[in-house]
Parts: sequence; C-alpha cells; structure tokens
Amino acid sequence: MADDNSSDVFEVDDNLKIIGTAHISKKSINTVKEQIKDWQPDIVAIELCDSRLKSLKEPGTLESETLLKIINDGKAPMVLLQSALSAEQRRMGLTTGEKPGAELLAAVNTAEEHNIPIELIDRDVIITLRRAWSKMKLTEKWKVMYAMLWSEDDDEIEIDDLLEDSDMLSNMLEEARKIAPGAGIALIDERDVFLSEKIRQMRGNGKILAVVGAGHVKGIIRNLEKDESGSIKIIENLNQVPKKSRWPKVIMLIVPLILFSAIGWLAYNGEFVAVRDAAKTWIIMNMIFAAIGIMLARGHPLSVIVGAIASPITSLNPTIAAGWFAGYTQFKISPPTGKDAKDFLAMDQMSIFWKNKVGKVLLVTVFGNLGSTVGAWLGAATIVSVIIGM
Repeated sequence: MADDNSSDVFEVDDNLKIIGTAHISKKSINTVKEQIKDWQPDIVAIELCDSRLKSLKEPGTLESETLLKIINDGKAPMVLLQSALSAEQRRMGLTTGEKPGAELLAAVNTAEEHNIPIELIDRDVIITLRRAWSKMKLTEKWKVMYAMLWSEDDDEIEIDDLLEDSDMLSNMLEEARKIAPGAGIALIDERDVFLSEKIRQMRGNGKILAVVGAGHVKGIIRNLEKDESGSIKIIENLNQVPKKSRWPKVIMLIVPLILFSAIGWLAYNGEFVAVRDAAKTWIIMNMIFAAIGIMLARGHPLSVIVGAIASPITSLNPTIAAGWFAGYTQFKISPPTGKDAKDFLAMDQMSIFWKNKVGKVLLVTVFGNLGSTVGAWLGAATIVSVIIGM
C-alpha cells in the first residue's frame, strides 16, 4: 500500500519501502532524499547497474576505438536503439529541467552522505538490450526504430501528472509493449522479476528502501508476494546473454547460392548474354539500394560510393557487410571529435543522429547494411524471375 505521506512511496512491510519514481522528475528527487533522511534505511536498493551508475556519475566520452569496435562487431543497430530510447527520455527531461536518472543519482549521493550502503539491483543494460533485441521480430524492430527516429508525438505529458497517477506510467509501458511485444518482455517483465529477486535476496538485512521506476512497482510487489526459493537460479537465467541467431547468416547465404546457381544454369545452357545481364543486374541492384540507404543517412558522397562498390561483393559473403565499409569511410572522412561524442551522449534531440558526426557514422553503417540487404534480395529475385520467364 502507498505511504500516507506520499503516493509515490509504497510500504510493503515494516522493513521494506519502494519508491516509484519518474526518471525525469524533480518531485522524485525530493521524495528520494526525504525518505532516506527521515526513514534512515539500512540499505538503499537502486534500479541501476554498474555501467549506468558510471555514466550518471562520470558522463564520459565515446572514444574513437570504441566507435570502430561497434562498427566491426556489428553492434551499430543495438547502439542506435539504445541511443534513440535515451534521446526520447532526455527530450522529456528537458521540459522538467531534470536529466533522466537524476533521482537515482540523488539516491546514491544521499545514501553515501548518510553512510548508508547501496545495492545496485538492475540487470546490466547491455544484457537487457541484447535480450530485448533477440526477442523482437523483424517487424517489431522496424516499428521501434520508426517510432524513435521519425514519428512525431505532439502530445505533451506533465511529469507531475505521471507521478500523481502511477497507472499512467504503467499504461505508457503497456503502449510501448504493443509496438514491440518481444522487447516488452525483456524491458519490463523480466526486469520486474530481476529487481524483485534482488530485493528478496536482501530481505532480513534490516530496513530496505528500494528506488525504482514507477512503472516497475506493481510488478515488483506482485513478484515479492510469490513464495520463491530459487532467486539465485532465476537471476542466473535472466542474466544469460542470448546466443546470436544463425538464421541471418543462413538466409544471406541463400542469396549467393541463388545467384551462382542461376548463373551456372545459364552458362550450362549457353546463355552467355543472359549471364552478363544477370551479373549486371546483381551489381546494379546492390549498388543502387546500398547507395540509397547511405544517402538517407546523409552520408558523405565518398561513403556512398564506397558502400555502393562494396555491396555487390559483401552480399556474397555473410561475414562482412557493406555498411561497415561505408561507416568506416564516414569515420575517416569526417572523424568525430571529443565534443561530437559528448554532444551525442547528451542526446537532447532526435535530429542529432543526422547532425552529429558520431550519430551519422552509426546511421551510415546501419542504413548501408539495410540498403545492401534489400538490393541483394531484389537482385536475386529479379534474376530468378528472368530465368523463369525464359
């Protein structure tokens, strides 16, 4: 039930209170500080992981080596998604004058001021993103990226209104789940369980004050009411990083198989003119769509050229991608500075993806890969249709 003094504070029992916060609210900051000072808990449990705490305490810069590693490891889409989500939170935060996570940092600082131990109870953000990405269908990924990067929401929501009605925050999370059900499982349901089990493991160590996002409160309380005895195993399972699916590589292997089979069949039948036309179709389709993708990312003309040239070749090898070459070229032609990295991490508006040098490198990489993939499949389909029609 909610504490009498605040609709944001839920007193589960004499030794456990949960504060449901909005990550961009000044009211949440004040509530967190007051509860720590007045209630004097033995432990302050905070919805953070090590990496998120570090980013809040020491906003760092994105080093060039890190950016190149992101490109080479094929992690650009995940970073793009994480950045887009952060941008939306920061955009909302600008209307309140608070940065996302300010109340979590306030909980850390206030606890340290009173010499109260803190416990970070959230799952590592990278594991969460990987699990969310792996659970999302292709259509869900497209819907999320579209909603984050292109759609405009003119509805203005007062943050204080969200805190007055915690159901509104839950409803917002459920609305997000409608766009991407798979992501909702990892971002909401799994984390509700993870947070509650971390809290369960601390029970019996005195008074615990848990500071979490308001949208997680109901799920945490619901899970704590269950009689669970396998917290360690549950957390281990939720911490497992999903293995990379082999299907994308298998699917991309089908394209060169179709191409070589078609050209081989044409050559076997003496259709050498058709062989030349098939090769030309393959090259043109790959180059055009890779170029279109990079141009949509507003990449440098040289990045467009490099990506277009690389596409027909990389489409034959699923271990490399045209977007990597285009992104690397963009990086070399217009190298990001320390200020670019700092501005990108601040992420105060969506347009920064196209205006900022770091954001543009990521976009060029992702859009170049998407364009190349589309071109490869359309090229293969065109060649097959020509053969069928012969």
